[in-house]
Amino acid sequence: MKRRPLPIAAALAATAALLLTACGSGDDSSKSNDKIAGADTGDTAASASPSAGASDPGDRPKITFPKGVENRFENWKTGDPTEDTVLSDVAQTVNAVDDAILRGDTNSATLAYYRQGKALVSAQKWVRSWLDEDLTWTGVTRYFNPNIKVADSDTAAVVYCADESTAYNKDRKTGKVDKSPSGESPYVTYSTQLKKNSKGVWQTTEVLSKRGDKTCAS
Repeated sequence: MKRRPLPIAAALAATAALLLTACGSGDDSSKSNDKIAGADTGDTAASASPSAGASDPGDRPKITFPKGVENRFENWKTGDPTEDTVLSDVAQTVNAVDDAILRGDTNSATLAYYRQGKALVSAQKWVRSWLDEDLTWTGVTRYFNPNIKVADSDTAAVVYCADESTAYNKDRKTGKVDKSPSGESPYVTYSTQLKKNSKGVWQTTEVLSKRGDKTCAS
């Protein structure tokens, strides 16, 4: 599976309660505070990254992954226009981080388009940690069970799961893919806060991740 080259940082641990409370208390969601168990995410087939809506800014950066790399977003729509716009931008910030890792660009303009504040700083450090280890990745990462709370017209929070069991570290210099067994769980819970900017883009401003959360594992 795709493994973190450095230990998980606890820099955002203080925001955990706020994020999980905002996202996990919904009465019609399929998950609770972190997200609900893994693979049984519904009857909708895995989909590609959600596309921007017609009312979205026209200057959105285009993200294209190399062959063999894919992020799949399952059940990534609720039917509510606002919530679906938020989820689309969450998917794009996920793609932006991976795009920066794949291209080895810590100063990615795409990353700054979808992230601001602490979330941008942490993402830049995250990309740097991959570069320091001469690593990139390949394979498929599955994102599922999004739990969204829209607080007001420009503030939202989303908790979602990731399954990295078919994504693998790849040596940036040699191209060798590491598929060796790992003692780490392939499941990661992400808790995020978002703020809509003047262009209408829901930018991620806070992120907390936890690997091995039982609510994400099948």
